[in-house]
Amino acid sequence: MIEIERKFLVHSETFKKEAFKQTRICQGYLNSHKDRAVRIRIKGDEGYITVKGASSKSGLSRFEWEKQISLDEAEALLNLCEEAIIDKVRYEVQVGKHVFEVDEFFGDNTGLVLAEVELTTESETFIKPEWLAEEVTGDVKYYNSQLSKNPFKLWKS
Repeated sequence: MIEIERKFLVHSETFKKEAFKQTRICQGYLNSHKDRAVRIRIKGDEGYITVKGASSKSGLSRFEWEKQISLDEAEALLNLCEEAIIDKVRYEVQVGKHVFEVDEFFGDNTGLVLAEVELTTESETFIKPEWLAEEVTGDVKYYNSQLSKNPFKLWKS
C-alpha cells in the first residue's frame, strides 16, 4: 500500500509515438488536503475510489489505497466532489523495464504534461527517456489534488 514514484515535467510530445496505450481520465476530490486526499476517478469505463496519505520527507513515497467501484457509483460520487474536476489523457510508455504514465492535462490545466514512474524501492534506478524534463517529485503543486485547487492556467505570468 506504499506507492513509490518519481514525477517529471515533459518537454516534447515524442512520448505519444512511443505509447502502447492511452486512456481518458476524469477525476475529482471528495477531500484534497495535501496530507490526505480522497479521489474519485473514471478511467475509460471503470470507476475507482482512492485514498492517498501525506508524502514522505523525500516526496518519493506515500500511502495509497485504491478500490474499483462501478461506473454508476463513480459518476454519482463525482457529483459530490469539490468543484474542479481534473480532465486528462494518460499515455503508457514502456521504457526499459518500467512503464511511464504520461498525463496530458486539459481544461484549466491545459499545457501541463507530467510523467510518473513507479518504483519498487526509493533507490531503484531506471532509464530516463529523452522527453523527460525537470524532476518535480515531492513538489505539492504538481499533485492532481492541488491542480484542482490551483490550476496550471493560474501559474502563467
